[in-house]
Amino acid sequence: MSLTFDLLGQDGKARRGRLNTAHGTIQTPCFMPVGTAGTVKAMLPENVAGTGAEIILGNTYHLMLRPTAERVARLGGLHEFMNWPGPILTDSGGFQVMSLAELRKLTEEGVTFRSHIDGSRHTITPERSMEIQTLLDATITMAFDECTPYPCSKDQAAASMELSMRWADRSRSAFQQRTGYGLFGIQQGSVHPDLRQQSAEALTQIGFEGYAIGGLAVGEGQELMFKTLDYCVDMLPADKPHYLMGVGKPDDLVGAVARGVDMFDCVLPTRCGRTGQAFTRRGAVNIKNARHKDDPRPLDEACGCPACRQYSRAYLHHLIRADEILGLMLMTWHNLQYYQDLMADMRAAIEAETFGAFYQTFHQVYRSGDIEPL
Repeated sequence: MSLTFDLLGQDGKARRGRLNTAHGTIQTPCFMPVGTAGTVKAMLPENVAGTGAEIILGNTYHLMLRPTAERVARLGGLHEFMNWPGPILTDSGGFQVMSLAELRKLTEEGVTFRSHIDGSRHTITPERSMEIQTLLDATITMAFDECTPYPCSKDQAAASMELSMRWADRSRSAFQQRTGYGLFGIQQGSVHPDLRQQSAEALTQIGFEGYAIGGLAVGEGQELMFKTLDYCVDMLPADKPHYLMGVGKPDDLVGAVARGVDMFDCVLPTRCGRTGQAFTRRGAVNIKNARHKDDPRPLDEACGCPACRQYSRAYLHHLIRADEILGLMLMTWHNLQYYQDLMADMRAAIEAETFGAFYQTFHQVYRSGDIEPL
């Protein structure tokens, strides 16, 4: 039996669920920290779990190039290789092929490209993507797709979507079914309702354990993303998890949960942490700014992470300005903790059927701005 999804409650469109997998249970809505190359940057796996994260994301493109999926398989699979026993979702590699690889050639069969690392030549097809993700022992495998760029013409969006649907069918056929594992299809169609509907119908006919919304957060802006989510999430099977890929900032997450999304991933909390930006309940804070250099207060007094419990803004400012590794670690840790706390707060609000009030309070506080300098 493949992985299963239990819908435990609903408040408006916001959903409270539970995803049951071979590597553990995931409470939804959930946020997946990104471990692109087999590590969540600047974090130990046990510390990632300590924030409340139950699932992380790995990247097919990066891992197939280095250290290679075959080597990871020989060493026991990605869970053992990176010391993360919990669920792992791997993206299919399509987005990175389009954005990072050199000398790409796209055909009906797949994509041939040269590695951005050493220029070596590779081909990914739907079948090869399924093979790589199986070698990695991904709990959740993503169908191979072409990430439609934005902006593009409707004809381009249609052709890209139709190709991705043919690849989705081939991905389903090539996927190795195992107890507690699953394959997610990816809805495409850019910002066009009729294309999104065609994509959803094609994916539903094929049948997947979950459904992702692709082709958003690629430059269209939050307003248009939300406008698209207003209709495209409803097109997906209600009894399966809905995953919005590559999103996003805290207010993106809250807005998407309000529209029926269950799962998220994004590099922002880790990438921003490494550059000195923190996400707090009162919005984003740039700890590099001079206003923090004499501030003995915590980054976020409501946060229980080590950066907030044990260190001052002044110390974090010093670490980041001095380019000390500890600063990158603490800021990353804080951001991951904030994201997991936010997801837990949303789960609790949906359970209590108070999500509407939570939504209003979140935006009021998040937009209020950082605390005044001393």
